[in-house]
Order: sequence, then C-alpha cells, then structure tokens
Amino acid sequence: MPELLKNLYSEDYISNLSQKIKEQYPDFEENDFKASVFSDQWDELELKGRMHHISDALYKHIHLSYEETIELLIAIGPDSGRLEGLFLPDFVEKFGLEEKWEVNMYALEKITPSASAEFAVRPFILKDTGQMMEQMLTWSKSGDLDVRRLSSEGCRPRLPWGMALKDFQKDPALIWPILENLKDDEEEYVRRSVANNLNDISKDHPDLVLDLAERWLKENGERKRMVKHALRTLLKKGNTRALMLFGFGDPTHILINQLEINPRKIKIGGEGEFQFELENQGEECLLRLEFAVDYLKKNGSHSRKVFQLSEKSYSNGSFELQKRHSFKQLSTRVHYPGTHRLAILVNGKEKAGLEFELE
Repeated sequence: MPELLKNLYSEDYISNLSQKIKEQYPDFEENDFKASVFSDQWDELELKGRMHHISDALYKHIHLSYEETIELLIAIGPDSGRLEGLFLPDFVEKFGLEEKWEVNMYALEKITPSASAEFAVRPFILKDTGQMMEQMLTWSKSGDLDVRRLSSEGCRPRLPWGMALKDFQKDPALIWPILENLKDDEEEYVRRSVANNLNDISKDHPDLVLDLAERWLKENGERKRMVKHALRTLLKKGNTRALMLFGFGDPTHILINQLEINPRKIKIGGEGEFQFELENQGEECLLRLEFAVDYLKKNGSHSRKVFQLSEKSYSNGSFELQKRHSFKQLSTRVHYPGTHRLAILVNGKEKAGLEFELE
C-alpha cells in the first residue's frame, strides 16, 4: 500500500525544517515549535490539515514582524519541498489578508517557485478581484515559468482542492486576457495550466470555450494538443462541436458487434476482460473509441465513468478489440456489489452495451 501523503510531514522533515528556520532566525525555539506541531491532534489530521497546522505553529513561534517573517519563509522555501512546502503560501493566505498588499504579492511571487501559491491567491481574488486579476495579468508576462503558471492556475474557476471562484463560474471575462498571454507559452507546464483553466470554464460555458478553441486552432494548428486537453470534458461528454474539431465525425456507418465481458460476475478487487468486433461499413475514418462503466453507487443509482480506448483511423472492414479493466477498491472510487453496465462509445455515441455483476 502506498505511503499516505500526510506522512510527508514526518518527524525528520519537521526537524530539518526547524533547523533551516534556526539558521535564518537564531532566536527560534526549535523544541517548542516541534512540540506545537506534534500536538495531540496531529495523528488525526490529513495532508491539508497538517499543512494548516504547521502554518499556525510558525505564526505562534516566529516572533518577527510580518515582513521579516515573509523574508524568512522565502529563504527556507527552496529546501522545503514542492508539495511539503505548501504551508509557506498557506501562511500568507491565513495571516496576510490584512497586511500590506505589496508585501503579500511579493511573498506569493517569490514563494511560488518553491511551493505553488495557486491556492493562496484565491482569498486575495475574493478580497479585491480587480486588483488581484491585474496582478495575475502582470504575472502572466513574468520571466519565471512558475509565476506565469500561477497566473493561470490560481484563477481556475474549479481548481481541485481549492475554493471555487463562483463569480468566475458565472462570468470568466477577467480570465481571458491571461490565457491569451499564455496560450503559446514555451513551457508545456504553463500551457497545460491554460488547458486546465479552459476545461474548468467549459463546464459552465461550453460554447464560449468552443468558440475560443476554434479561433485558436484556426490561427495556429500547433495548439492542437493543448486545445484538445482543454476540451477533454466536452470530448468525454460526446460534444459534437468538440469532436468535429479533431476530425471525429458521425459514426453512423460504424457497428459494434458481439460485445462480451468475462467473467460476467466479477469479484470486487478483481478484473474483467471485455471484447467486441468493430465493423466499419464505410470509408476509412478517424475514430475515438471509449468505454463507459455505469458504476452502482451506495444509494442504488449509477454514475458513469468514461475511459479512452484509442484514437486511430479504421479502414473498411471488421476489427477485433479487447480490454481488461480493474475493479480494485480505490480511495477515489468505492465499488458496491450489484448490477453495473458496460458501454462502448464511438465518436461520443453509444453503440453497444451490456450489464454485468460485481460481487
């Protein structure tokens, strides 16, 4: 079983962190800080809870001005770890909202190359949307790739693990200039953030994102990979406009025959193998093949999850395909015994399906 992420904050890590702080701040009481971190509640805290808890302990045991504390945190940032160091921007988020705006912007810009400040900028967006988005637009032109990525990732309307930006879900107008600046960024890391932001927006404004995608592709075909990642949710939903952008047309002439799954009764934790025949009754064409599983939920309803099989051209004729699929319990997906359903999708259209049992 993989190590739990919360255990990244080990005793060794906290001890090393204490030493790094002591080097910058000789009056730091290391033992008091460590005792505060490993309080009675520590074992019950998950990753984000431990991150917040470390921020609180730093605030309690660093007896410097806010500006001096920020300089200390920036100094230890490179040795704090990309994921573990998230308590650094968290400190700014928790204790900086009432401090000088310029100091906070300086802090977030300098900390984000060590530990991304994508979560920490969001309370500042809520506090003063106009001013913060002007700052994000400035950051989108930065010479530092992590700062440029922050300008996009931080304003995603539906950032996972982050607070939702409901105003941007209603109207993403302030986001567009930032994405325009970054759409051809030299770093894929940054372009992927642009795609993630657009994917978020597409969940509320699909036509706006499709209009933008069509324009971007018309201007420069080399944006295809980034745009395709941006439209991934629409593609999985079988959106016709999104599919047509990448050459996936009407699959009327495609048949799916002889769909089977073995065994028909699958034990939770095991695997099932399904196979089928794809028959192309027309000319050679590009096909996006997916399979969907309608998972039985605890309340008796079903929830569909779509998985990609392939994207390739198929000539006229018949083709045998097969795939194995695991039903192991996951932290992100709990399986329940009962009737499930498997479906085969071609260019977003369901072409065949069958029921099977988990037990």
